[in-house]
Parts: sequence; structure tokens; C-alpha cells
Amino acid sequence: MSGPAVALTWLYVPGDRPEVVRKALGSGADVVIVDLEDAVAPDRKEYARSATAELLSDPVTADPLAVPVHVRVHGEDDVKALAGLPGLSGMRLPKITHAASVHHVEALAPGVPLYPLLESALAIEHAYSIAGAHHAVRGIALGEADLRADLGVRDDAGLDWPRSRVVIAARAAGLDPPVMSVYPDVRDLSGLRASCAHGRDLGLLGRAAIHPRQLPVIERAFRPTAREVESAEQILEASRVQAGAQALPDGRFVDAAVVASAERTLSLARSRR
Repeated sequence: MSGPAVALTWLYVPGDRPEVVRKALGSGADVVIVDLEDAVAPDRKEYARSATAELLSDPVTADPLAVPVHVRVHGEDDVKALAGLPGLSGMRLPKITHAASVHHVEALAPGVPLYPLLESALAIEHAYSIAGAHHAVRGIALGEADLRADLGVRDDAGLDWPRSRVVIAARAAGLDPPVMSVYPDVRDLSGLRASCAHGRDLGLLGRAAIHPRQLPVIERAFRPTAREVESAEQILEASRVQAGAQALPDGRFVDAAVVASAERTLSLARSRR
């Protein structure tokens, strides 16, 4: 039996190219993110907003069985124009630094699930207050390109602490684990795979993409392996036979925390969007 839906792949597409957005809806991504911010030139912002509003008003897009569509907004005009449209599943809020900014957007778009993006040192310092700012916040994530520039970070190792910080903040606020930021080299699939594996080790779950070819790599990287599933099943079977802490014949120690981790592994393995 499949478990509850878990979104692992989040595909960004430019909002001023509605034909690409519609194509992305059939790409296999768990969530499509229409970008009205960095991916759209200043003189195309208004067109991108109107094209996205038209898309989100389409009954096909608004079908509950359709792929969820999020929008990374650029400012208040975007929020006001898109709030309440039937095909909108969430708003991604760039460059959030304080909880007050979340409250401001929520007042303009009540009832819309919000996903603040933390893209500066100040945002990282306020990670928990942003994550817990309002019940409309359904997830937080890093905007790593801007964060790298703000911190002067040269490689992925410099992002380990901010990544761990948002993992802890999300957990403390009762949110799902954060999704990794995009991997910018769409041809380097081996690098993407290794980066996803490292992010998974840090507690991140799923990843944003900028090209459909990245989706299968991300999906495989965050799904439990057959060996992990087998191990989790053995742990749960042992816990059913004998309650409390114990050591398995192969030397593995099992207690309540290990059982909970095994349950999460199996839940993720069985989940389907």
C-alpha cells in the first residue's frame, strides 16, 4: 500500500514562458514552481504575472489531481494578483529575513500555503522565528545562490552549517524537512547525485531542479535503497517480537529511536505522489 504523498522533486520554470510551464506539468516533477523572480527579466515581469494568473485560473490546473503548482513571487503585486486563484498550491517567498515579512504576505494572501526562502546571513540567524511565524508556513528552504554571495562561500562545504541550521529550525517548528536548493550545472548528473547524497545525510529531503533531466537523479537519491528498506523491515520485525532495547544477531542495537527511524524509512519508501 502506498503511503502519504512526499514531494521529492520541485521543478522551477520561468513564468514568462507559459508553454514551458504547461510542458513541465507533464515532466514527472512532484511540484512545479513557476518563477516570477530571478528567471524573468524586468521588462517581462508584468507579462509573466498575467500569464501565470491565466494558468492558475485554468480548470485543468485547478483539478485536485493535477500536479501542485507553486509560484515564487517577486513582490506584492504578484501576491495580490495570484492569491485566491484555484490552481495555486503555494507561494515561495524569496529573500525573507524576518517573521514580520511572512505575516505581511499572509495578510495579503490568507489561506495560501507559504514557503519562505532564506537567502542571507540575517535570514539564517532568524530561521526558527521565520519557520514558526504563522501556521500558513508549510516549509522553509535556502536560496543558496544568494546565500553564497552574501557569505562569500566558495564551495558546498561552506553551506553545511546553514543547511543544518534550517533542518533544525524546520524540525523545531514542526515542519517537514527542508528541500535542497537547485544544483546549477544541469549536465553534471554525477555531481548532482553526490550533492543530493550529502544533503540527505544532513537531513534535507528532496531537491529543486532547473531541468527535467535532473528529476530522476533527485528521486533516486532521496528514496531509500533496497538495502535500507530491508534493514528497516528487520528492525521493525525485531521490535514486534521483543519490546524494548535489544541487539540484533548481526550486532545492530535497536531502541525506540532506531525503530522510529526505521518507520520513517519505510514510510518514505512506500509513499507516492
